[in-house]
Amino acid sequence: MRTGGYTCRRAGAALVAGSLVFLSSCVTTTTRPQLLRTFFLPPAHPVAVPEETPIEPPHLSRNLYAGEAPNLTTSLPSLPRPSDADFLLKTAEDRFAAGKRAFQEGRSDDARREFDRAVETLLTAPENIPERARLERRLEEMVEAIYRYDADTPGAAESDDAVSFDKSPLDGMLEMTFPIDPGLRNKVRAQIQATASQLPLEESDAVISYINFFSTERGKKILAAGLRRAGRYKPMIERALATEGIPQELIFVAQAESGFLPRAVSSRRCVGLWQFAQFRGKEYGLLQTPGTDDRMDPEKATRAAARHLHDLYTHFGDWYLAMAAYNCGPGCIDRAVMRTGYADFWALRRLNGLPKETANYVPLILAMTIMSKNARDYGLEGLESDRPLEYDTLELQTPTHFALLADAVDHPLSELRELNPAVMKPVAPAGYAVHLPKGTLAAVDQAFSVVPSNHRDSWRLHRVGQGETLAAVAKRYGAAAALISSANRDEVPNAGEWMAIPVAYPGERAAVRSAAKPAAAGKRRPAPRKPAAVVQKTVSKAPVHRASTAHAPSS
Repeated sequence: MRTGGYTCRRAGAALVAGSLVFLSSCVTTTTRPQLLRTFFLPPAHPVAVPEETPIEPPHLSRNLYAGEAPNLTTSLPSLPRPSDADFLLKTAEDRFAAGKRAFQEGRSDDARREFDRAVETLLTAPENIPERARLERRLEEMVEAIYRYDADTPGAAESDDAVSFDKSPLDGMLEMTFPIDPGLRNKVRAQIQATASQLPLEESDAVISYINFFSTERGKKILAAGLRRAGRYKPMIERALATEGIPQELIFVAQAESGFLPRAVSSRRCVGLWQFAQFRGKEYGLLQTPGTDDRMDPEKATRAAARHLHDLYTHFGDWYLAMAAYNCGPGCIDRAVMRTGYADFWALRRLNGLPKETANYVPLILAMTIMSKNARDYGLEGLESDRPLEYDTLELQTPTHFALLADAVDHPLSELRELNPAVMKPVAPAGYAVHLPKGTLAAVDQAFSVVPSNHRDSWRLHRVGQGETLAAVAKRYGAAAALISSANRDEVPNAGEWMAIPVAYPGERAAVRSAAKPAAAGKRRPAPRKPAAVVQKTVSKAPVHRASTAHAPSS
């Protein structure tokens, strides 16, 4: 019980002590809130505060960002919208480029397909589309280019040594007589009076008869074909005639002689645009070798013809006699003048002092001149002439294959042959001034840096494609990979660069010399087949015509 009482007494004392502590703490807390409340209360007496002047906000202009934001109130410049013709041309050009690339890579089926699509794109253009003439002109150019690629076939390459010649429109016309339309005389006389011409013009019966012939369907076709082809050479011929100070109308001598066909050949072996005989060509610096004939070079032959006509006029003092002498030779005219005593073409013609062909030669040229200068009156207006041939000239240091040049300039082989009709072999000789498409000299220099000079008559070129391997190139050309690697200094060029291929072009008989092993010299590698023709075109050889006696010996 004591223990319990003791415990109770201690518990009571603790309770009392705790209560005192609690009460003391409560007393302590009663004084502190008063101090806090006094701190936050406003002062008993108001304190004067200085009055502040209000600050106005800055005035912002409505056009504050006018210089930074685009002015949408003004109209933007309108961009030209491609026309329907532009769209069709772009599509056709893309297809044509793809076809050319496939052709060069040996994918003949793909090339045919792309070429066909390019042509079809332009053929299916609506009839009433604006710029229709522009589409048709490009279509003709594209078809002609495809024909040229078609000519670069194995069959064509195998006959590189065989040169085809053209028939002159002069054939037969000088021996024929044509009816005279009486109603034409007054018309022609009025035209002559109103026509400016450096060459004297007359309306004789012979001239009227040829105007009547060229007004027929057959005659107009012959005349129109020559006028179209004249566009290729007209600027060059005009410059040559002007240099010699002779009438510009003498360009029709070339139209009568060849129809502006550089490889026109006569039965008397007069050839070229101006139908030079061999001896007369040599007299005026036109050289002939087994592989070349300058008489078929349009530019060289034109300069020679201009000098020859100038010399004939100096000798006779009369343009009609000079033209007649161009046909039958100056000796023929000299003898006719001596026999008759007349140094006048019309008198010699009336007295039968001239060969029949020569008697009709001058009237035919005069008829062409009169009709061409009055094209509207004869239905010849609006003929679209061929574009002038433009080319750069490069003198070759070593014999060079035309196919190599064609690869280098990325143009069809037949186009280069057209620019160089005087070269009759697939390889142009050293020292020859070869004509190349305008603006391609740099490309040829780049190609020549790949192929050694002593191999340019036999090696080939290949432009490396993306991801193309040496093995793939070797398989395509049928050559050993090691041989190709050695020819390119054991390096594979980057995509887009040229690679030398020591393999002969198709149809070549010459052996390809090895770049790796001297013992392999003279051994031919099998040449790959070139792509099949992309467009079927039949070209028939024209028979050789009976030549005019344009440059017969003077004796």
